[in-house]
Amino acid sequence: MVDVIPEPRDAVVHGDGFFELDARTGLSAGEGAALTERWLRGTLGAATGLPLPPGASADDNVVRLSVDPAVTEDLGAEGYRLTVTPTGVDLAGGGPAGLFWGAQTLRQLLGPDAFRRAPLPGGSRRLPLCRIEDAPRFPWRGLLLDVARHFMPKEGVLRYLDLMAAHKLNVFHFHLTDDQGWRLGIERYPRLTEVGSWRSRTKFGHRASPLWEEKPHGGHYTRDDIREIVAYAAERHITVVPEIDVPGHSQAAIAAYPELGNTDVIDTASLTVWDTWGISPNVLAPTDNTLRFYEGVFEEVLELFPSEFVHIGGDECPKDQWRASPAAQARIRELGLADEDALQAWFVGHFAKWLSARGRRLIGWDEILEGGVAEGAAVSSWRGYGGGIAAARAGHDVVMCPEQHVYLDHRQADGADEPVPIGYVRTLEDVYRFEPVPPELDASQARRILGTQANLWTEVMEDHARVDYQAFPRLAAFAEVAWSALPAPRDRDFAGFEHRMTAHYRRLDALGVGYRPPGGPLPWQRRPGVPGRPIEGPPPNR
Repeated sequence: MVDVIPEPRDAVVHGDGFFELDARTGLSAGEGAALTERWLRGTLGAATGLPLPPGASADDNVVRLSVDPAVTEDLGAEGYRLTVTPTGVDLAGGGPAGLFWGAQTLRQLLGPDAFRRAPLPGGSRRLPLCRIEDAPRFPWRGLLLDVARHFMPKEGVLRYLDLMAAHKLNVFHFHLTDDQGWRLGIERYPRLTEVGSWRSRTKFGHRASPLWEEKPHGGHYTRDDIREIVAYAAERHITVVPEIDVPGHSQAAIAAYPELGNTDVIDTASLTVWDTWGISPNVLAPTDNTLRFYEGVFEEVLELFPSEFVHIGGDECPKDQWRASPAAQARIRELGLADEDALQAWFVGHFAKWLSARGRRLIGWDEILEGGVAEGAAVSSWRGYGGGIAAARAGHDVVMCPEQHVYLDHRQADGADEPVPIGYVRTLEDVYRFEPVPPELDASQARRILGTQANLWTEVMEDHARVDYQAFPRLAAFAEVAWSALPAPRDRDFAGFEHRMTAHYRRLDALGVGYRPPGGPLPWQRRPGVPGRPIEGPPPNR
């Protein structure tokens, strides 16, 4: 066994021998290997202090990188073969992405010191003699980061892309807009960030908490920031999927442009960016003006994000203002719709067609199934498995991210020291036993499961240290669920995973990740007296 996370498909260790990198060890890159060569030289060069000069592939004492059609045929484009012999290393990927994932495994095999930014005296440079063949189970291995509730500066986002890459996660779901903040610079609508990216104060703890942080909070990414983030992710074979939330979770946008709201029901000009948590009643008006406005937003989104999928939210849209709005009721009659739920489906369907006409695909939370969803749209199943099951049976692609299992803002234990306890208890073992493919689906329907995603909602995560605490170590368990060909949940070797985590905690230490220790939070990770919203009892399985 090798102490690698996610667990490789097939790994054989050959005795107790090693290949040791030294000052003469070369790095040889074939066609299609340039990005991985650059990353590996920069990362391992910094950690080991070795120059890793270009080497000839036929020489000894060389790490050879290649893209090999034979690996593609056997393991797919994201698969790789890694062979370590006493005289050198051969790493072949089925494609550039597979080669890069193989480089992540190579880095892990070198030991925790390979995750540092400068060499330590006596640091290990040894690779065990082994042969590894590996490939992912799912093409979508995602992480959502909510930067709307609490803004994460650009350097923090880049850091999380590195942490994703280290765990072979390949889809970054970038939650950029919500009631509490708009984080994306849009040239034609500057007030979205001038007004919508700042709130005057912030609720501290759950929305029922009496505590407030009485200072402004906000920030946004410029267009060049986004270009940098997308390019940085692409170099790590991570796709950035932007989320622009409509028609609910839109109070920040309405505060910036009041005409987007239901002006015949409320005084939208008096609205500000929301400073508390929950579901705002202030939603977009179903008008032509709103559609044209958001088409303008999405035109700029498509310029910045090359991803196939664009997420439009579509969740938690209260209908009270639409019921009270003469304009919304007239729109329902004009379109011949049955009710307000059908009006939301019409709104979402408009953008599904709009995106499809531009070669993109809409993805939304499972509420978009209510009232029907356009052909080609995909579904993020968050309210449990039910939405994903219904979507797969209806012929839609699905990303499984049920809140009862992979919402990492939920608490990790039921102890009194757990900071701002939210939701269900989801331990490291609980996440490790999560199964993305519901057994209710037949084989053809199961193929509609693109993969799975863990979600980091940041209402109670005010900085990167709190994000680290909620994400890790559970994100390592999730990464193995998303990548590895694991048995049924009850048959999974959690003890073996825990053993491999012993080495992985040291890697996280080297990376400076403020994870939750196995024994519970450290004193500075606690939040005594800050109310949360724990849900008692075990979460439902389905």
